[in-house]
Amino acid sequence: MNSRSTYRRRLFAAATAFLAITAMAVAPAGAAPSTTPTVVLVHGAFADSSSWAKVSEELSAQGIPVRTFDNPLRSVSGDAASLTAFLATIDGPIVLVGHSYGGSVISNVHDPDVTANVFVSAFAPAEGEILQLLLNPIMYPGSLLLPPAVLVTPVQDPTSPIGIGIDGFIPEVFFHQVFAQDVSPAVAADMYTHQKTAALQANLEPSGPPSWTRTPSWYLVSTQDRVIPPALQRMMAGRAAPGRTVEVASSHASPVSRPDSVVAVVREAIAATS
Repeated sequence: MNSRSTYRRRLFAAATAFLAITAMAVAPAGAAPSTTPTVVLVHGAFADSSSWAKVSEELSAQGIPVRTFDNPLRSVSGDAASLTAFLATIDGPIVLVGHSYGGSVISNVHDPDVTANVFVSAFAPAEGEILQLLLNPIMYPGSLLLPPAVLVTPVQDPTSPIGIGIDGFIPEVFFHQVFAQDVSPAVAADMYTHQKTAALQANLEPSGPPSWTRTPSWYLVSTQDRVIPPALQRMMAGRAAPGRTVEVASSHASPVSRPDSVVAVVREAIAATS
């Protein structure tokens, strides 16, 4: 091959590469595929991340990246700070899903990468509201989360000035009927072994400015809930997720008993914000 032929081939290759780069540079922004958000699942009190197992499996099977957050259950502000630090390790957009007390935690997270909130049988407090006062038995009757179905115990707590805190827990004899009456006794027994106690402080701390005032939010109401009364859930959903509320006939433990309904709402949030 002579030098002129080689020169022509090199010139052609360079021109082809230049045109390809130029085409990519001027391609319309809409031509790029959308990034699937990572779904971060935040459990609440009297549970741990294993309560999300079925939801996580279904989302993963559908090609949606999932992470679970090990909620400390110490205080709303402290747990929100821990979650914010956890989110910093994730690249790209995020959909936050909070169950029960986990809803108060995601309400206090203000991460610009969060594109949607999903509340599942969850607290969605407004600024200054206290969870224990939201469970007002006169305005919103129906919660069975009262002594002796919930008791307190001293625990080691590194966030406490004295290293000791007071936590609440549900005794085994009440766990099935109060927390998850629509699962089998065997499943309820397994859930009980995974129960994490929650600091009383977490229910007595005023909530900060809620993220749901600026972040699109969805809410799944559990109509058979014996922890957070359905009427209270509907009130919070009306503020945080107007027009984006779905109801399911389930206990408080809908991520375990009705993972299909949880996944459907999460997918709706992803589709609407991606």
